[in-house]
Amino acid sequence: MRIRPASLLTRLAMPAALLMLAACAPAPIYKTSTGTVTAAPFEVAQTPEKFSGNEVVWGGRIVQVKVFADHSEIELLAYPLDSSQRPKANDSGSGRFVAVMPGYVEPLDYPAGAMMTVDGKLDGSRAGKVGEADYVFPLVGVTHSHVWTAEEMNKGRNNIRFGLGVGVGIH
Repeated sequence: MRIRPASLLTRLAMPAALLMLAACAPAPIYKTSTGTVTAAPFEVAQTPEKFSGNEVVWGGRIVQVKVFADHSEIELLAYPLDSSQRPKANDSGSGRFVAVMPGYVEPLDYPAGAMMTVDGKLDGSRAGKVGEADYVFPLVGVTHSHVWTAEEMNKGRNNIRFGLGVGVGIH
């Protein structure tokens, strides 16, 4: 039986291409343990006492930053995280939470609308408002945080698009 070179090349190239695409995605930035809470912020807000003291890795879009004398608070609209722990903003929001940061944080380093991921412990909740509506915000005592750049948010995502017609995209 004779093996055609084109057939062999196709068989070898396809798995290699898939492996290269998978290798482009960044690794998660925070380690999770078996005790890490997988519940969404809106679920934790319903029974915060049940989750108090547990670790979370949550992310979302920054809504606002408040600076106090001894700490800073960043309100986030939560989104599910992808395998690299980047917020998936194209999904529906999964509640809001407040990231409590020790000391002073520069609000310009945490601009409204930016994506952020935090790692920390749940430390109760606080009643507040979203617009005129009453809301319960889970509080996360932040251990680590990361504000994602636009480049990081797009890293590891393919630029292949399917549709009708022919097109060329240059990034």
